[in-house]
Amino acid sequence: AGFYICWGCIAFLPLFYTSHSLYLVYHPKDLDMYSLLSIYIIGLSSIFLNYYVDYERKVFRESDGNMITFGKKATYIDAEYIDNFKLVKKSKLLTSGFWGISRHINYFFEILSAFMWSVPAQFDSIYPYYYVIFLTILLVHRERRDDERCSDKYKEYWREYKKQVPYRILKYID
Repeated sequence: AGFYICWGCIAFLPLFYTSHSLYLVYHPKDLDMYSLLSIYIIGLSSIFLNYYVDYERKVFRESDGNMITFGKKATYIDAEYIDNFKLVKKSKLLTSGFWGISRHINYFFEILSAFMWSVPAQFDSIYPYYYVIFLTILLVHRERRDDERCSDKYKEYWREYKKQVPYRILKYID
């Protein structure tokens, strides 16, 4: 675990992760059953989809690309890279299923679930949304670092991957 994760988990996250709950303690809101049910369904769905996207990648890796996703055989790019020991390694870059929609769609579902945790506080203050704002900044920054790292690692294979999967976190938003 690096500095970002250790410092964030110990010092920063407890304050921001609970901001919406603390706000609701001092500013309770009454929501109708339809609003609560909508928030619950969308929030639960986003959590499920966040985990399912990672599961799809796990199955892809375990099956060496031989899987069905979105009703079709998975597509991918066969890539090579040189590891730290100067050995040539092979890898597959998934270009279908959820990973064909955008390169980090799992981040979108994580941000959406955090947003749904804040929605019961409604929109009278920005305070309940501090965690969503923090998480969005964190994940956008992480995506940029990851793109740079993968570009250095996979070189021309990454450029081809970005042509096939042009969107970073959410389709049509680059």
